[in-house]
Amino acid sequence: MKTKTLKKNKVNVVTLGCSKNIFDSEVLMGQLKANNYEVEHESQSDDSSIVIINTCGFIDNAKQESIDTILQFVDAKENGLVDKVYVTGCLSERYRPELEKEIPNVDAWFGTRDLPRLLKTLKADYKHELIGERILTTPQHYAYLKISEGCDRPCSFCAIPIMRGKHISTPIDTLVAQSKILAKNGTKELILIAQDSTYYGLDIYGKRNLEELLLKLSEVDGIDWIRLHYAFPSGFPTGILDVMRETPKICNYLDMPLQHITDNMLKSMKRGTTKQKTIDLVNMIRDKVPTITLRTTLIAGFPGETEKDHEEMLKWVEETRFDRLGVFNYSHEENTSAFLLNDDVPAIVKQQRAEAVMEVQQGISFEINQKKVGNTYKVLVDRKEGNYFVGRTEADSPEVDNEVLIEAKNDFVRIGDFANVKIDKAEEFDLYGKLI
Repeated sequence: MKTKTLKKNKVNVVTLGCSKNIFDSEVLMGQLKANNYEVEHESQSDDSSIVIINTCGFIDNAKQESIDTILQFVDAKENGLVDKVYVTGCLSERYRPELEKEIPNVDAWFGTRDLPRLLKTLKADYKHELIGERILTTPQHYAYLKISEGCDRPCSFCAIPIMRGKHISTPIDTLVAQSKILAKNGTKELILIAQDSTYYGLDIYGKRNLEELLLKLSEVDGIDWIRLHYAFPSGFPTGILDVMRETPKICNYLDMPLQHITDNMLKSMKRGTTKQKTIDLVNMIRDKVPTITLRTTLIAGFPGETEKDHEEMLKWVEETRFDRLGVFNYSHEENTSAFLLNDDVPAIVKQQRAEAVMEVQQGISFEINQKKVGNTYKVLVDRKEGNYFVGRTEADSPEVDNEVLIEAKNDFVRIGDFANVKIDKAEEFDLYGKLI
C-alpha cells in the first residue's frame, strides 16, 4: 500500500559518477521538461512517480555505489513509494544482461547512447531542436560542455570504450550554439570535458581541432573562463598552448591524466608514451605557459607494479610538483586487456601506495599555497557554506581542486560573481582571503 501521494508526471533523476554523466543527466532533464514532465535532480521530496538512475561503471567502488542506489529505489518501488525505476548510463551499458537477471524489478535498462529510446519509453519525443537547452545541476554560473563522446585509445586498464563506444566529436558550430544559450542564461565558465579532449576533431575534421574550438568558444559573449579537462599526453596538440597563453578567456589550467611514469608500467598500460616523453611534454607545457596550473591523475597498484616502480613514481611526483594530483587504486576490469594480467598487488598495498603519493602531494600543495599568501586573485564565488562564501581561482576546477574561503561576517559577495580576493592564510587544499 502506498504511503505517499506520487506525482504521476514527476521524474527524479539520480546521477552517479563523473562530469560526463552530469552532462547527460542535464540533457535528459531538458528533454523531459520540454515534454511537459516535472523533473528534479536528486529530489529530496520523495513524491516522484518515476526515478531514472544514471549509473557509473568505471571502477569497483563506483559500480557498487550504482548497484546500491538501484537496489534502494527498487526497494522503494516494492514499498509503493515509487511507480517506475529506470536505469541508464555506463553500468547499464556494460552489464545489462547480468543486471536484468539479478534485479528484475527495474522497469527498463538503457545504455549510454539510448536517450531517444528512454524518452520513447516515457512516451516523450526526442526534440532535436533543443540544442544546448538543458537543466543545469551545477550552479548557473558554470557548466560542463561535453565536446565529444567515447574514446579510441587502447589503454589496457580502461573500460570506457566498452561503455561509451568509439570517439565522436561534436561539431564546433553546435558547441558554440550550446555555449551561447548557456551564456544567455548566466553561465560564465565553461568546463570542457570528454573522454579524450585532445583527440577532438580527428573524426570529423581530419585533424586535431581543439585549437580552433577554443578560439571559437572564446568569442562567445558572456563567457569569461574556459577550462580544459582530460587531455591525453600521446599526440598532444601543442597549438592549444599558444591559444591558452594568448587568449585571456582560456584558463591557464590543464587536467592531463598521466597514470604512471615508469616505462614498463606505461607500456603495460598501453599509454603510447614513455617516461622521457612524458617529462619532456610537462616541461614543454610549462615553458609555453609559465603560469599554467597542471592537474594529473595516477593509478596505484597496476598489475606488475613493483616497489621500485612505486618509488620511481614517488620521486617523479616530488620532482615534478604538480599543482593538483589525484590517485586511483587499480581496479581489475573485465573485458579490458589488463584483465588478462595477474592482479598481483594486494588491495592493502594499493591503498598504502596511493596514500604515500598523496602524502607527498599534500606537502607540495601546502608549499605552493603558502606562496599565494599576500597575493590577490580573481575568484568566482560558487556558494555560501556556513560562515564562508566559497569560490575558486582560475587555477581551480569545481569539486576536485582548491577552494577560496571568504568570511561572510566581514565581506559580502553575490554567488556567481567574480571578486578580487587577497589571500591571507593557506592550508594544504584551501585558501582564505578578504575582498579587495
